[in-house]
Amino acid sequence: MKIRPMTSADWPAVAQIYLEGIETGFATFEKQVPSYEDWNKAHTSNCRLVAQEGNSVMGWAALSPVSGRCVYGGVAEVSVYVSKEHWGKKVGSKLLFALIESSEEEGFWTLQSGIFPENEASVKIHLQCGFRQIGFRERIGKLDGEWKDNLIFERRSSRVGAN
Repeated sequence: MKIRPMTSADWPAVAQIYLEGIETGFATFEKQVPSYEDWNKAHTSNCRLVAQEGNSVMGWAALSPVSGRCVYGGVAEVSVYVSKEHWGKKVGSKLLFALIESSEEEGFWTLQSGIFPENEASVKIHLQCGFRQIGFRERIGKLDGEWKDNLIFERRSSRVGAN
């Protein structure tokens, strides 16, 4: 498995993996995959990674800014998605570790994630990668007419913004 920067040519595979996540009902509130243009606008221009084996994209990870205000310029929201075909192969944790490294190289000091409690695999990899649960949002939003809770995880860099 190779972790490398995502390119626009990866979008069809990334979009398919994102759709698989949507279909689980516990990965995102989104109901459809956005266009590449919309996805591209919503994510930072750096810190976009794919896990690849041969010609197959196994998963992807990317950051989204949490705010347009400059004071939050070093804070980003994490997205990590793994193809169902590759669940249980440590793809998610390898992507998240690589995303942490990339984020610190780019000057991010805080990464955060909102995770549905039933997404046990995502909770596990975040904890393995040094995130800590800092909150619980009860009934934060509806998905298919059902209220969903959200666990809030955070990872503070010990290298960036530590002083």
